[in-house]
Amino acid sequence: MALDFGSLAPSSVAQGRPWGVAALLLAVADAVQARLGAVTVQGELSGFSRAASGHCYFNLKDSDGGGALLRCAMFRRAAGLLGFAPADGQRVELRGRVTVYEARGELQCVVEAMQPLGVGSLYELFIRLKARLSTDGLFDPSRKRTLPAFARVLGVITSPNAAAWHDVLTAVRRRAPHVRLLLYPSLVQGPQAPAELQRALALAVGRNEVDALILCRGGGSLEDLWAFNDEALVRAIAASPIPIVCGVGHEIDVTLAELAADLRAATPTAAAELATAQRDDLLAGLDGFAQRLQRGLRQRLDNQGQRLDRLALQLGRPARLLARQGAALQARQTRLDWALAQRLGGERQALALTRAALGAALQAGLLRERERLARLALRLHAHDPQQVLARGYAWLSDDQGRSVTRAAQVRPGQALQARWADGQAQLRVESRLPTEPA
Repeated sequence: MALDFGSLAPSSVAQGRPWGVAALLLAVADAVQARLGAVTVQGELSGFSRAASGHCYFNLKDSDGGGALLRCAMFRRAAGLLGFAPADGQRVELRGRVTVYEARGELQCVVEAMQPLGVGSLYELFIRLKARLSTDGLFDPSRKRTLPAFARVLGVITSPNAAAWHDVLTAVRRRAPHVRLLLYPSLVQGPQAPAELQRALALAVGRNEVDALILCRGGGSLEDLWAFNDEALVRAIAASPIPIVCGVGHEIDVTLAELAADLRAATPTAAAELATAQRDDLLAGLDGFAQRLQRGLRQRLDNQGQRLDRLALQLGRPARLLARQGAALQARQTRLDWALAQRLGGERQALALTRAALGAALQAGLLRERERLARLALRLHAHDPQQVLARGYAWLSDDQGRSVTRAAQVRPGQALQARWADGQAQLRVESRLPTEPA
């Protein structure tokens, strides 16, 4: 559609005065809105996001893969009226008005209403999302766990006003009234449902008070069940540490949440039956165990009775029993005496050998010590001062008895005492002469 912007030339332009940026953008926005008014556009969602304020921002592009792109904003009031959960790749039809976003100078569409373009576009989105999650291994059977065989507490994630909750409650009361049910309420349809379901699942995991979880809701169209195809919810189900059985819709309905769960049920009632054991079956099994236990007990009692009878017969002839036991004791006594004699003979022989070796070692040690003492005596005798004096040396000492070994220790007139091997004499120093050099 061609737009005529000839009317945008006001007198200010004709007079040669330049535009201000804001004024130009405002003029363009006025011209676009005056020319187009409300518009209805069909295309594919891209980059969809919901801000904390509740406003939604996304791009709209043609499904043929062309490069045309229209930026869109859907404010909280209009977003709250959505009857489905928008997602990237989904084909939609929206109604709004085209304007200019002054902060960036971009053309954008302010969306007042939006609806999906039938089941075909949702199914295409479902196929693409399923392929991506399957590639990530979320549906791999090897990662799925077996539900507990005898659950005592089951958690149920569903709407408290839905028929699914009533179906699960009825089935559990009928099959296993001993099992306690805990409800984690959540929306199961609408744009807020995926976040609510994730919150309920996180609450159940955080409390860790149930043996298994049932995620369920009744049947419906693909749009009605779309919350159970939310990627974040599917990943949370796959990562749950608590086993999950998922029953959404009817037999023909299949959601990605069911594929990621540890066990899929055709309906909520079937999910309750899979998560619980039939009480009558359990009681019948217990009866079978009791019967087998009674038969085993009777057989054990019979066997012990026969054994007791045999023992009683043996006790009826005590003389022969005592003779046999006496012979056994005599044989053991003979073997014990022989073993003791052998052991004592070996110990005596070992003791004699040890005594001989010890005596020899003691004699050798004494001889070595005597030789060492003799050598020490010779060395001590050689260093005896009396022996040194006998070789012609004298020992000089002063009047205090201190040894005089150098000429520097004496002075003229000093009294000294000289000792030889055969006697001693009192001396007086007349003079001290230095030693002549060699």
